[in-house]
Parts: sequence; structure tokens; C-alpha cells
Amino acid sequence: MSGETRIQLNVRISKETSNKLDEIVDYYQENTKLGRIYKGDVLTDIIEKSYEVMNKQKNLKKKF
Repeated sequence: MSGETRIQLNVRISKETSNKLDEIVDYYQENTKLGRIYKGDVLTDIIEKSYEVMNKQKNLKKKF
């Protein structure tokens, strides 16, 4: 992630979604050895993984 240009993304989410994100951040913190984990890091990871899944599904559809 170093060297990347970062932008601030301001979004409104429900309190329930925010609580879920806090729980996911806590889970990442407890299960990684990377040091301090931030919400932005978790969201980036979730988005990257979702993007990979989406591209795999798109590529599968192209084959048929």
C-alpha cells in the first residue's frame, strides 16, 4: 500500500453497519500481526477481495 495516493471518502452508513465494521476491525486486530489496524485498512481489504471475486465471476461468464 505504500506509495499509493490516498483520497478521503466521506460516506454515511447506519449505526448498525458502523458497529459491524468496528467488530470486523477488532477481528482483524486480534488475528493479524501487522500492528495497529484501521477502518480504512479493513475497508480496503474488503473492497480488494470483493473486486477479485467480481472479476472472477465476470471472467466465468465470458467463457460461456
